[in-house]
Amino acid sequence: MRFVIIGGDAAGMSAASRAKRLRPDMEVTVLEQTRDVSYSACGMPYNIADPERDMEKLVVRKAEVFIKTNKINLLTGHRVTAIDRRAKRLSGIKVDGDAFDVDYDQLFIATGATPVIPDLPGFDLPQVMALKSLEQGKFIKSYIARQGVKTAVIIGMGYIALEMCEAFEKRGIKTSMVKPGSVFLPWLAPDLADVIYKEIVDKGVDVYSGHVIQKIESRDKGVRVTCKNLTLDADLVLVAMGVTPCSETAKAGGLELGISNAIAVDPYLKTSDQNIYAAGDCADAYHIVTGKKCWIPLALRANRAGWAVADNICGILTRLQGVAGTAVFKVFSLEVARSGLNFKEAVESGFDPVETSVETRSRAHGQPGSTSIYIHMVADKKTGRLLGTQMVGKEGVAHRINAVAVALHCKMTVADFFQTDLAYAPPFGPVWDPLLTAATQLAKKI
Repeated sequence: MRFVIIGGDAAGMSAASRAKRLRPDMEVTVLEQTRDVSYSACGMPYNIADPERDMEKLVVRKAEVFIKTNKINLLTGHRVTAIDRRAKRLSGIKVDGDAFDVDYDQLFIATGATPVIPDLPGFDLPQVMALKSLEQGKFIKSYIARQGVKTAVIIGMGYIALEMCEAFEKRGIKTSMVKPGSVFLPWLAPDLADVIYKEIVDKGVDVYSGHVIQKIESRDKGVRVTCKNLTLDADLVLVAMGVTPCSETAKAGGLELGISNAIAVDPYLKTSDQNIYAAGDCADAYHIVTGKKCWIPLALRANRAGWAVADNICGILTRLQGVAGTAVFKVFSLEVARSGLNFKEAVESGFDPVETSVETRSRAHGQPGSTSIYIHMVADKKTGRLLGTQMVGKEGVAHRINAVAVALHCKMTVADFFQTDLAYAPPFGPVWDPLLTAATQLAKKI
C-alpha cells in the first residue's frame, strides 16, 4: 500500500510514524512544503522571549531521523498544488521550482492552518510578520536581534498575541496591541477578562480595542499602523488575528468542506472521499458537549488524530470522541484556561444555560503564597449538565482545568462533579477545591 501524507508536522508525522510501527512494510511518503518537521510550534513565543535559546531546540525530531530510523520517505520542500482523486495522484512544485507527481492508494491531508492576513495596504511589508511556522519564528527572532527592535505593534488579541506581548516585553520591546473588535477578549467571561487586561496594562502594554486597521506604511526604518482615529509607529508589526484552515487544495480536488471552511471528516477522520483522510488544524471535529461539528485547532487533537488515521489505514478501526476545546496559555504571571462552552456558545447550541463566577484562593487558608483564582462555570438549567469552565489565576489553573475536561467527556452534571474526590493539601489548594466551590454556587441556580 502507498500511504501518502501531505504535511509533516503534528498530525502528519504522528500518522507516518505509527503507520510504520504497525506495518513496517508499508510505503509511507510525507510531502512537507517547508524544511521543518515535527517541532513544538506552541513553544515559539517562549523561545523568542529568551535570546540565548536556540530555536532549533524546539525541533522534536529531525527529518533525517524519520528517514533513516523510521524508514519514512520524507520529502521536505515539496508543496502539493493539486489532488487528482480519479487517478489517485498528487501534483506539486518543489522548492527549487521543479514539478513533481506522487501516486497514492490512501491519502492523509494534514496541511494545518495559516495565519489570517488582511488584504490591506502594507501587510506585505518586510517589517510585518506572522508567527505560525518554525521558519517564521526563526525569522522574527533573528530580525529582533539584527534590527535592534525597540517597539512593536501586535494586531490581534488572541492566544498567540497575548503570549507574544509577554515575549516582546521580556526582550525590552515596547509593545502596543490593537484590534478592530471593541471587546478585549470576547470569548472570556468579562470579570476574568478584566483580570488579564489589568495584568498586561500593568506590565506596560498599551491596549487599543475597537480600532479598525486601514493600512500599514513604511516610515523611516519602521512602519506606521494607521486606524481611523489612531496611528501607531513601530519597528516590527506582528499580525496575530487568528488562523484559517489550509483547505484550498482539498476544495479544488472536490472534497467537502465544513465549518470555517475546514475539511469535513467523520469520527474516523474520513473525508467525503473514502480513500482520503484529513486531520489536524485543516479539518473539523465533533464537539463532545454539543455533538455538533466545530473547528478548534489544537495540538493534542492533531497528534491524537494522526494516530487514529494510521490505525484506520492499518485496519484497526478507531473512532475519536471529539474535542472539548480545552486550552491553556500563559500571559506574564497569569495562567488562563478554558474547557467546553462559554455562556454565549451554550445559548447558540440550544442549551438553557446558567452561569456563576467565583473568586477563591489557590492555597489553603493561612498558607503563604496564596493568590486569587477566578472561575466562571456554565451549566444547562434543564438537565444540570456541566457545559464549560474558564479559569484565571497566578497558580493552580493550568492543570486544574483538566478535571473539567474529564467531566465534560463523561457528560457529568454539576451535582456529579461536586461529588468528585479531588486531592487536597494546603500548599496546593483549599480543602474545598476552587472548582468544587464554583460547582456549589452554580448548583444553586439549577
